[in-house]
Amino acid sequence: MTTVAEIQDAVREARRVRVRGGGSKPALSLRDCEDDAQLLNLSTLKGVVEYQPDEYTFTARAGTSVAEIGAMLAEEGQYLPFDPPLAERGATLGGTVAAGLSGAGRYRYGGIRDFLIGIRFVDGQGQEIRGGGTVVKNAAGFDFPKLFVGSLGRLGVLTELTFKVFPQPPAFATVTADFGTLSDLLSALDAVTRSAIDLHAVDFAPAEDGWTLWVRIGGLLAALQERVEALQAVVTAGAGETRRLTNLFGQDDDILWQQARSMTWLKDGMALVKVPLTPQRIPAMEEAVSGCNLASRRYSVGGNLLWLGWPDEAVPALDGGEQDEPQDLHSLLLGLNMQGLLLLGRGRRAPEPNNGDNADSGEDPLLGRPLQNAFLKRIAAALDPAGKFDPW
Repeated sequence: MTTVAEIQDAVREARRVRVRGGGSKPALSLRDCEDDAQLLNLSTLKGVVEYQPDEYTFTARAGTSVAEIGAMLAEEGQYLPFDPPLAERGATLGGTVAAGLSGAGRYRYGGIRDFLIGIRFVDGQGQEIRGGGTVVKNAAGFDFPKLFVGSLGRLGVLTELTFKVFPQPPAFATVTADFGTLSDLLSALDAVTRSAIDLHAVDFAPAEDGWTLWVRIGGLLAALQERVEALQAVVTAGAGETRRLTNLFGQDDDILWQQARSMTWLKDGMALVKVPLTPQRIPAMEEAVSGCNLASRRYSVGGNLLWLGWPDEAVPALDGGEQDEPQDLHSLLLGLNMQGLLLLGRGRRAPEPNNGDNADSGEDPLLGRPLQNAFLKRIAAALDPAGKFDPW
């Protein structure tokens, strides 16, 4: 699909529609669908429509890659502060919005919904609709942009998006601290997040013999060293025992957070699940996943988001031998009353429909507690009365 008119015609003629962008999240874009569902490939609907560096906004088509946008903004000293993940895997703007994905930078500046200010989309009747605007301060009608963040293609086909952007800090630095126990790390985390220091990102993950905390700050290079020392003091004062404390500047800092965005810490053959939570629920999560030795975790946004690597039953055993039946992650999340979104890997089999609706029984990327939102269902019914997109 290279034009909006082609998308409109396809939506009008098809009984069911599913959208694919850059293919960076195959659990969402390549899962099984009904035989008569048409897959709309939007990877060719790309290009920057308008970029106004002085206004700190740009408009681009939905299939435009996040990496291309990042390079364009960098030339003007600007960036998307929410650190959109999976750019190196080919993530597009439309797919990032539809999946509702934000990276570590969300800690300070907010997530993708705080930077998306306007959209164009094709609804279930083949009409192109505009929501929001192209300036930072606007009150242009119904707030469709926020509704489409995390909508997973269930409200319409995104065709064009407008974002606001920020000036990029001239330099970054990261304080890295190692702890022997989760309790020590959480104590340090509490002290860091309560401090008056402006933090750009706060991530942590289990290490071979304990836990590692990464805290990122940004600003003028001349002032960074003094701020790093102040941050180190907060980390050590807040923890029961700090095993090791190091600083990363320049390229070392860039590499660390690029690896976080691209998920290179994820082992081959593992599924990737996004799990929203709070720091208070981390001990229960760790206890629940302790039975899966292969599980890998990276907590982000100060402990409010978990990127969970989980054995994918669709691939062979990682060591080439027999692989035990992986623990049922859907049931695990249900037991914790949490929700997960599968991005890489194979989804659980959805139950067969028994109410005469148009739901298929394909692979469901939503895990754990069911999503129940009567408001979104009403919106979907208005935008897609014939049920051409995946149901809520």
